[in-house]
Amino acid sequence: MQPDASATVINEVFHRAYERGDRPALVDLRGGHVYGYRRLVTEVTRAASGLVHRGARRDEVVGVHVSTAGAQTLAVHTVLAAGGVAAPIDPALGTEEMAAWLRACDARTVIATPDLAETAMSAARGSQVRQVVSLGAAHDAIDFRTLLTLEPTALPALDAEHQDALLLADGRRMSHTALLARMAELDLPVRLAESDVVLTTWRPDGGCDLLALVGLGMSKGALVVVSGDGGLPVDGHEFDVTVVTGPQRTLERVR
Repeated sequence: MQPDASATVINEVFHRAYERGDRPALVDLRGGHVYGYRRLVTEVTRAASGLVHRGARRDEVVGVHVSTAGAQTLAVHTVLAAGGVAAPIDPALGTEEMAAWLRACDARTVIATPDLAETAMSAARGSQVRQVVSLGAAHDAIDFRTLLTLEPTALPALDAEHQDALLLADGRRMSHTALLARMAELDLPVRLAESDVVLTTWRPDGGCDLLALVGLGMSKGALVVVSGDGGLPVDGHEFDVTVVTGPQRTLERVR
């Protein structure tokens, strides 16, 4: 993968999504979801429009407090498509630590999974956050599905080189170009193709590697399978795996 300095993460990841249609892009065994290419790009663009409709501004930081890879993929790309900066939050972070982080990065929105929504709501009360969006039903939170039903709003143009895509837990900011470069770095030892199936044991955290891995797989038309809680696919799921993730945050081709 040779990153294009003018390409945004959204363009690189989803440029052939409609063409690939209902082919599975991400199987999240832990979350219990299968995401097809068309479904992902449709929900990302509609939800991004919904965020803009609700007042999200370009370069605004949005906290992403989720426990599964599928939820992280959907939330982060929604934020990026809306012109925002996604701040992945480690699911293990406590309420007070999370509130302090939200204050430090001046986040005004948090997207959470239902299992973490209560923590997100409590942390929001100790910060400048105005709204918590839940990827599923959660008390006092805005249901993510509501964003899909709002009146369509134009999405902002993005500057790949100068606009931030991520604000990481260590305080590092990554532009769209920098995140694409991390995707390219992961690809170097394996050179993913559409025929590949990637098995990962990585979990959402405050870093960028899982995001880069899923983005890389989708940009190549490969299938990314995120393992269940046991570290390997659960019974009943059989995949012809060709690439696996290693302990040193690298990819290894197994066949």
